[in-house]
Amino acid sequence: MKIGVSEFVKRQTKDSKFSYFDGAWDKLVELVNENFDLEQRPGYRDGVILVQVPPYDFYSSVLKMDDSMEVQVNFDARQEGEEPYLSVVAKNAEKSCAKLVDIVLYRHDVLEEDGDCSTDAEWEIVSINVSPDVVEIPMDPMTRARNILHLKGGTDAKIEDLSKDELVNLVKTMAKEVVFWNTHVHTGEKS
Repeated sequence: MKIGVSEFVKRQTKDSKFSYFDGAWDKLVELVNENFDLEQRPGYRDGVILVQVPPYDFYSSVLKMDDSMEVQVNFDARQEGEEPYLSVVAKNAEKSCAKLVDIVLYRHDVLEEDGDCSTDAEWEIVSINVSPDVVEIPMDPMTRARNILHLKGGTDAKIEDLSKDELVNLVKTMAKEVVFWNTHVHTGEKS
């Protein structure tokens, strides 16, 4: 089996605060397989890739903030065993149709480093990144911090292996992530 579905990505449903695919998991795997060799680019470290797929049947939970939005601050963990953190969501907001979709895959050996494998597949889908625009959604700063500090729920970013130029580029990328997520939020969970 080349591609599997991580248990972690299964939190991305219509009723969650996350972007999602409105189809069966096996259909998502099929879609990723079809585009695997066509639209693949490297992720934040070796063993992490992004596969761009057509945006049909995908919905984005990412919204640009404006003065009319009512927001809610939550303090909770993404999954059991992780430390809780602050997250801001827009209340009573609807998800929008996707214009750009990246499926984030982790190679089996990378997931195995922390015992996070859900399948025996060579690659696992761990995130569905959906943009309501034609620009890529940057990584959330807390996710980046989890990876760099190798906190529970984060996959070691291996920054000690980076060159000076790669570290400078990482800092610039992180700054752009902070700027983006200070003007954007996710929709809230449906009750």
